[in-house]
Amino acid sequence: MSIRHSLAAGLLLIATPAFADPVSDAVDADLSDLIELYKHLHANPELSNEETETAARMAAELRELGFDVTEGVGGTGVVGMLKNGEGPVVLIRADMDGLPVTEETGLPYASKKTATLANGVTTGVMHACGHDVHMTTWVGTARYLAGHKDEWAGTLLMIAQPAEEVGQGARAMLADGLYERFPTPDHAIALHDAANALAGTIGVGEGFVMANVDSVDITVYGSGGHGAYPHTTVDPIVIAARIVDALQTLVSRETNPQTAAVVTVGSFHAGAKHNIIPNEAKLQLTVRSYSDETRDHLLKGIRRIAYAQALSAGLAKEQLPKVEVKDEYTPALYNTPEQTSRLKSVFTERFGEDGMYEVTPVMGGEDFSQYHRYDREVEATLFRLGAVKADAWEAAGGDATKLPGLHSAKFAPDPEPTLRAGTEAMIAAALELFSE
Repeated sequence: MSIRHSLAAGLLLIATPAFADPVSDAVDADLSDLIELYKHLHANPELSNEETETAARMAAELRELGFDVTEGVGGTGVVGMLKNGEGPVVLIRADMDGLPVTEETGLPYASKKTATLANGVTTGVMHACGHDVHMTTWVGTARYLAGHKDEWAGTLLMIAQPAEEVGQGARAMLADGLYERFPTPDHAIALHDAANALAGTIGVGEGFVMANVDSVDITVYGSGGHGAYPHTTVDPIVIAARIVDALQTLVSRETNPQTAAVVTVGSFHAGAKHNIIPNEAKLQLTVRSYSDETRDHLLKGIRRIAYAQALSAGLAKEQLPKVEVKDEYTPALYNTPEQTSRLKSVFTERFGEDGMYEVTPVMGGEDFSQYHRYDREVEATLFRLGAVKADAWEAAGGDATKLPGLHSAKFAPDPEPTLRAGTEAMIAAALELFSE
């Protein structure tokens, strides 16, 4: 297979293929239409669990290609199935939801959508995490595989998933019988665009590449009163502050330094007036880890520390803090080594060493992890797709900290090289997995 992409002087170039490459040729022929689809999706984002128009568009794309399409799986999820003889079952996932972010890219196709959240706040809505890229490459992949059935055999499952941003979509689709109502996949693959890599480059990492994500709420109780007479109160703000301080030792003193773990207090709310000590204080935490053992250690430690600080302040057992682990758990993303190594070889052959970059584990979360977690026999790989414009990359000197990140109001992927490489990579990955 010819190498079509190379890097020179920090710019992504298109090399002349040494021989005909049907995947590259087909993607090139479809690229202008894919870019138009991308711009449409970018301009029309929908929030998590509200992806009705987006889901309808994804379903229509699959029906036009001859897929057997089921809508409403796990909410707004879409499943397209295409059977093509005997062979493996390959699942390809794209997520559909946007974010409550007001876009500031200045693009002619920028989103102008707004929404009112459950808390009454009105906000802009934007594909600030690149799910529009994911869906567009997904459609391009479906088009190629449906039009080239002579190149593969097996069953193709195209999954358009809702609510990734809130960690609910994959779990909801699985709970709605994804692996029971449809063939259980042998392989699951997905991509995620990257705001820290040059557009058109591909990143692959084996093993744990993203973290367990837990949200924890702590309500600290006390006995309020006048700020001028603190001795007549039990101040929940002081207790909560001690909890925040003590929580740092969970990672720094109770976790092996070679084990990745994060406990961050992202919100601390208490009181409403300068001179009033309130009856309670509220903390909100995000907790990150890789292994189940580390996760269990952190969550138990949070509860233990919260209780201990309350007891040390003289509170009775019935006044102990309420520690609530929210039902928003996203398990760590594990790229199964055998499949991931195969795909890395395929990508390296297609894009060359200079078109690849190494993915190191991060503490972000991604609910694609659920597809392997639900059934450990399912091999799974999520690879990265660079999306940064060449001129922006060059101006930043390759320093990603100088670039808008994912979830930024200014995040703007470079459509042409990103969609081309992402679609080629996903098609190549599917053909490899179908070749068994």
